[in-house]
Amino acid sequence: MSEETIQLELNESGVAVDLPQPAHQGDQVQGVPYRPVEFRDDDLPAALERSAAWLRRAQDWLGEPVDVIAIHLDYDDRDGKPYYDVKLLCNEEDLAGAPIALRDLNPE
Repeated sequence: MSEETIQLELNESGVAVDLPQPAHQGDQVQGVPYRPVEFRDDDLPAALERSAAWLRRAQDWLGEPVDVIAIHLDYDDRDGKPYYDVKLLCNEEDLAGAPIALRDLNPE
């Protein structure tokens, strides 16, 4: 049995540097083990549409479906804050680009 090392190019929060970032300034990839990708807006359909657009771009980049563990919907009723908070709870290995690195290591 041989041990092979996979080299991933990650940013300071541990996700792949080439991972498509959410386009809206209020959206973000957060830094916890299950990696919530957050979309905030006063308009729920807009937040959901941006999350779907990001998910399509991320899946195109990854070359396979992103493993979304759960979708969390919350709200923030504080003044000046976007009301809706949609989070896609994603597998951190997918967001780090591990499937891409494995394919590059073992091309078919």
